[in-house]
Amino acid sequence: MWLRISCDICLEVDHPTPFIFMLRPRSGLSQWITREVYTIKPNVQLLEYADSYGNLCQRLIAPKGLLTIHTNADIYTAEQIDTAPGALFDQVQTLPDSILTYLLPSRYCESDRFIELSQNIVTGLTPGYDQVEALNQWVRANIRLNPDAAQYQLSAVEVNLIGQGVCRDMAHLGIALCRALCIPARMVVGYLYGLSPMDFHAWFEAYVGGHWYTFDPTQHEPRGGRVIIAYGHDAADVAIFTHFGPPLYQTRITVGVEHLPEE
Repeated sequence: MWLRISCDICLEVDHPTPFIFMLRPRSGLSQWITREVYTIKPNVQLLEYADSYGNLCQRLIAPKGLLTIHTNADIYTAEQIDTAPGALFDQVQTLPDSILTYLLPSRYCESDRFIELSQNIVTGLTPGYDQVEALNQWVRANIRLNPDAAQYQLSAVEVNLIGQGVCRDMAHLGIALCRALCIPARMVVGYLYGLSPMDFHAWFEAYVGGHWYTFDPTQHEPRGGRVIIAYGHDAADVAIFTHFGPPLYQTRITVGVEHLPEE
């Protein structure tokens, strides 16, 4: 399916401040970008680099005053996501070197704290995809999605205790539960067509049967129409923007996803 994504960010900056933005999708196996616009006011020098995950990052120093960024792009992405019930667990010793890092506990995904819970959830299931799906469904059943929840970032342990959170928080818990079973898992941030209320969205991917598969505990069933912006161990790696200095008090972010007719 063809999607047009857009994002408008408006920031009030009190003094010259360094920023790193992560707003540009990249073409790959799951999506193809055919048109892209990225504008920034005032006109400041912007440098781009790829981080250790391959995410496209833009760094700049914003002068005092109003900083606005507009992006939009036309992207072809899958209407349905791949699923693989029955796909088997990958033994750790057979995993590619690049995948091993996604087995480790991270700042917001304390997987070493969830070994017993994960094992209890998947009792009797074949190791692999079916276990991940059970963990995904457990998060959806036990953690209430609350778009109005506090926007500071929660760890998986905190989300499990509180019992509610935003999409990012639910993804953290899903990732921690997977890693507790030695199943590699990573955070994904991007856009989801038809999301309500519309905003940036977070979900997770798990590596089973030699492939990455999408899991989203905020949704009742597998759902495509996704545009990926960034991958990482957890939210610390995939922030849409990071600034270095005092807090920003005037921030506005508007996100849009439009379905384009087939040509």
